[in-house]
Amino acid sequence: MNEAFLHYLWKYRLFTSALITTTGEEVEVLSPGIHNHNAGPDFSDARLRIGSTIWAGNVEIHINSSDWQRHGHHKDPVYDSVILHVVLNNDAIDATRNIPVAEIRGRFNPEVYHAYQSFLTNKNWVPCINQIGSVDETEISLWLERMLIERLEHKSAYLQDFLDVSENDWEGVLYLMLARSFGFNINALPFEMLARSLPYRIIARHRDNAMQTEALIFGQAGLLNQQLTEIWPQQLFTEYSFLRKKYQLVPLEGHLWRFMRLRPVNFPTIRLAQFASLLCNQSGLFAAVVNCREAESLIHLMNSTASAFWDTHYHFNKASVPGKKSLGRNSAVLLIINAILPLLFVFGRATANDELCGRALTLYSQFAGEVNNITRRWKLAGLDISNAFNTQALIGMKSDYCDKLRCLDCRIGNLLLRNQGSLMTGV
Repeated sequence: MNEAFLHYLWKYRLFTSALITTTGEEVEVLSPGIHNHNAGPDFSDARLRIGSTIWAGNVEIHINSSDWQRHGHHKDPVYDSVILHVVLNNDAIDATRNIPVAEIRGRFNPEVYHAYQSFLTNKNWVPCINQIGSVDETEISLWLERMLIERLEHKSAYLQDFLDVSENDWEGVLYLMLARSFGFNINALPFEMLARSLPYRIIARHRDNAMQTEALIFGQAGLLNQQLTEIWPQQLFTEYSFLRKKYQLVPLEGHLWRFMRLRPVNFPTIRLAQFASLLCNQSGLFAAVVNCREAESLIHLMNSTASAFWDTHYHFNKASVPGKKSLGRNSAVLLIINAILPLLFVFGRATANDELCGRALTLYSQFAGEVNNITRRWKLAGLDISNAFNTQALIGMKSDYCDKLRCLDCRIGNLLLRNQGSLMTGV
């Protein structure tokens, strides 16, 4: 038995009989309170009726009542507001002095705990993978909406960092988000390093000049040097040398960029050229993004084609078969899912614009879902991966809940645990 399971019992009031304090008073849980995952009592702002008196305050939960002193709570004034100490075993009389103690041994369905243990100990890809198909679709939909919102809220942390770097300029935040997303995982870090080392305010001064913008991007990426032999890269190097001194720029090391195991159309040189083109093609890109209401409008907005030099190149010094190097539709959708929509949602939250938050969520449902190893396995389990709303939610659920065995915090796990407990007892 662990305290997490006891928290679960308390949070959902899964007791088979009324709780009784060690002094014989019945406890009615009017509200279990707010689950606290940080320091301090386990549940805050609970409302209880103990005997004939209604109490409001905090609740602390332990395996043993002796844990109160073992954890030093008797010396910590933070715990003075505790109105009930809930324990599995009352092994220490008067451990909490004047605070009522309620022992819950024998007052919950043990089969629920056995079901929980089976989740924790099985070796499945996801603990409930063999049972999740039995959960009502409405319940799954409600939980996936929660998962997508949580995933977007998690992204707000590094978006806040981007906002600090950009000195509260949302256009600069979009620049950083797009840069990282243009790395498409394998080159995400060098792309972000590039954008951090080349402030958007500098790009904004030169975005009307395509050559200067491309020179800044490639030069700061560490991919320009005097050994380049063709005219265009030589011109870029000359231009960057001037701009580097003007703005006192320190370029990245060129070796940071990864080319291995990538198709030529995904080479960082091509992605950098497309990124430079996107920055030049759109004035007021952030405002345009905020004003978009349809999926196709966003895809059109992300349309980007590398400059003419790249029609015949994948590298600066190596020619290729002629062909336009345009950002494909699938790549544009990935940029929107990973950069644009999270930014819309966080900007909506920051400006108390519920319509914008709702629009971001709605737009997720208008894009096809990503197909990868994670989503394929969810599909095999019977879940819908047809749209990005679901796939993003399922990816987040896998990493934040399933991989961490947070079955007790999961709506789906919660339902399955209670259902399995009922089946085991024949209820």
